Amino acid sequence: MASQFRTERDSMGEVPVPADALYGAQTQRAIDNFSISGQPMPERFIRALLTLKRATAEANLSLETLDSGRATAIVEAVDQLLSDPALISYFPVDIFQTGSGTSSNMNANEVIATLASRSFGSEVSPNDHVNASQSSNDVIPSALHVSGFIALSEELLPALSHLVEVLEQKAASLAHITKTGRTHLMDAMPVRFDQVLGGWSAQIEHAMRNLEDAGSELQGLVIGGTAVGTGVNADDDFAESVCRYLNSYLNSDTSTDFSSSAEQGFYPANSRFAGMGAQDVVVAVSGALKTLAVALMKISNDLRWMNSGPLAGLGEIELPALQPGSSIMPGKVNPVIPEAVAMACAQVIGNDTTITVAGQSGNFELNVMLPLFASRLLDSMQLMSRSATSLADDAILGFTVRETSVTEPLAKNPVLVTALNPVIGYLKAAEVAKAAYQQGRPVLDVAAEMTDLSREELESLMDPQALTESDQSS
Repeated sequence: MASQFRTERDSMGEVPVPADALYGAQTQRAIDNFSISGQPMPERFIRALLTLKRATAEANLSLETLDSGRATAIVEAVDQLLSDPALISYFPVDIFQTGSGTSSNMNANEVIATLASRSFGSEVSPNDHVNASQSSNDVIPSALHVSGFIALSEELLPALSHLVEVLEQKAASLAHITKTGRTHLMDAMPVRFDQVLGGWSAQIEHAMRNLEDAGSELQGLVIGGTAVGTGVNADDDFAESVCRYLNSYLNSDTSTDFSSSAEQGFYPANSRFAGMGAQDVVVAVSGALKTLAVALMKISNDLRWMNSGPLAGLGEIELPALQPGSSIMPGKVNPVIPEAVAMACAQVIGNDTTITVAGQSGNFELNVMLPLFASRLLDSMQLMSRSATSLADDAILGFTVRETSVTEPLAKNPVLVTALNPVIGYLKAAEVAKAAYQQGRPVLDVAAEMTDLSREELESLMDPQALTESDQSS
């Protein structure tokens, strides 16, 4: 019976490794040492790391740092991995590992080296060849930026654009319906549904601008900085060459709309020392994600309130009924999508706190929480992407307005008397409002009795639709 293990060696000695594993000794040490979460690094990060390794091999070949045979074998090994459905199984290192991400870098180096050696027919070293001109200290921050930027441009921004489109479409269809506005959860002056949804749309557009501004900085890569930013053991042209090959590969990938989302492409960072010793760019992107989460939570909670009831709540809208809402109360239906989105938003806000703390861990020339950055940043981007799509398609697109529940309270709304302030004064208007509230009668009828204004004048002054169309409101 063949042994289930083989012996691998690194600078610290021999290590038993599963016989069929593509990785080697350093990955196995990481598996043995780090068993904190049981969660591997995100697949999007692994793909970015592999793609970066592909570009470094091509750059090393062009700069004559690596021979043609080994460089070609490394490129082919990466291509093989990126097309493998079992990709993530080759990268088992826990998120909570060495803070530089060295274990994940060596995991990639070893897996690529194993496959490249098989095809080349001679040794391809994980350190000397796959990791040529590199250090974990510049590779991992660069992979973090690449994965974050692609997640932003391919997934999150398109999802937010879709949400804005749905909001604008829904707003246009409801522009004819006016409802009671609310401040402090109390009745206020009327607003139209299109104004409400337009406000939501403006929040998302604002978040998109923040994300685009902060996210553009992710295109700056510290690759070529090697150990401490000085670029020791790397050619002076290495960083520029890596970015050129990286951009070329991403632009040629038919699954990636990279050219339209990143006009400049990836480029060598202005300061490798800032990009390796700190992660201010990622902290800023996370802050923009938090702002988005706050906006989505506000929209979700507005939907929940408007949907509340249907008899004892506001009952202004009906969200799509997606599933039974109770295991004991038959017929109950809950606003499950806004609730799910609100929970995702809470997680993103928590992720931002984690990233903020991690950002303070830049000790001298290296931040030592890089794997945590990658995990939380990509988690936030995925949560916000899917939340935006779900909120658009499963809640906003299909909700209906319960017009009777909207128009009847609006007609009795004493706050409509605010429109009479310039004519009868605030104190007299307050008397009318209080009387209408106490009597439970439409404020128009009460105002006709308590003022000298004709009914026609009152109808004109207190027309809810007209009150939403003032210069200020539009």
